[in-house]
Amino acid sequence: MTFQDLKLIEPIKKALQEEGYTTPTPIQSKAIPVILETKDLLGCAQTGTGKTAAFAIPMLQLLHENPVGKFERSRIRALILTPTRELAIQIGESFAAYGRYTRVRHTVIFGGVGQKPQTDALAKGVDVLIATPGRLLDLINQGFIKLNQLEFFVLDEADRMLDMGFVHDVKKVIKLLPGKRQSLFFSATMPPAIVTLAGTILRNPVKVEVTPVSSTADTIRQSVFFVDKSNKNSLLLHILQDESIATALVFTRTKHGADKVVKVLRKAGVTSEAIHGNKSQTARQNALKNFKNQTTRVLVATDIAARGIDVDDLTHVINYEIPNIPETYVHRIGRTGRAGAKGIALSFCDKEEKPYLKDIHKLIAKNIPVVNDHPFAAVRQPA
Repeated sequence: MTFQDLKLIEPIKKALQEEGYTTPTPIQSKAIPVILETKDLLGCAQTGTGKTAAFAIPMLQLLHENPVGKFERSRIRALILTPTRELAIQIGESFAAYGRYTRVRHTVIFGGVGQKPQTDALAKGVDVLIATPGRLLDLINQGFIKLNQLEFFVLDEADRMLDMGFVHDVKKVIKLLPGKRQSLFFSATMPPAIVTLAGTILRNPVKVEVTPVSSTADTIRQSVFFVDKSNKNSLLLHILQDESIATALVFTRTKHGADKVVKVLRKAGVTSEAIHGNKSQTARQNALKNFKNQTTRVLVATDIAARGIDVDDLTHVINYEIPNIPETYVHRIGRTGRAGAKGIALSFCDKEEKPYLKDIHKLIAKNIPVVNDHPFAAVRQPA
């Protein structure tokens, strides 16, 4: 199947062609026809499966084909609610890319920055609003946003909303939406609380499921290095001596840990930046931009800050610390090996992290191959 088979309008086909998109991913080929038929959708798909395009493309088409009269141009027709600023920005970039030949206008709002540029954009009128929950509710309370004439509602990364404590905010937003609307709900995992939440939002949804969270892409070559905690910095520098590693995304468990790793890398002359919740929005955006254009070779991130980081051609993900939640491992390494490209995921495991590694093996139903041939191998390797 190609995008040509999906009954898309010419302005969108032209934009996709310019973006170099020819073959839809499984979530796109399943979700786009359902959304174009104006049905509610429950999408179980993790980051990296192409789900943003799966909802952005058909929404742009429906909005473009059903324009509103000039006196209605001020109303918001679609709302996409997403947990992090980074993800909101990237969804905005997707709407700009796929909708460049349509009449659809969008804007992105999030906290951590001044609200005036955002309220100015809203005053000019937008069709699609992409928002994080806190800033959205803030601007609704101030009277800048009304959702009573909404036609489309998308809840993205619902499980992460739950993890980050946004579920009460989400419920507040849902109460403000009109009953008659098309709703799309996406989550990487489906714990009971998420199933219940989906039930309050969707009407007779079509369920679309791709790559369950327990699986890792076959295109990603995974390996684990057993190393004492005190030698992790040395091992990281040793690996980065390989000049063929153009960029690497390194994961730590804490913000403090991310900053410490950046300090070590910079001291060794490796261009690197950290991205986490304590950084200002501008610093985070700049770090991501520098990483995407390869000015920065290594981006060191915490899990929450990294959710939604979508970097084309990223070849290496390095788990400086093994995550204590096994699903997080799958999310982390899914940043590489996207859309059929090859990727490499390296994990550093000290003896305290051995139980976490066991949990990961159980989840992905295979053992990650061990690299013994390195200068910092732990003296007593975990069994």
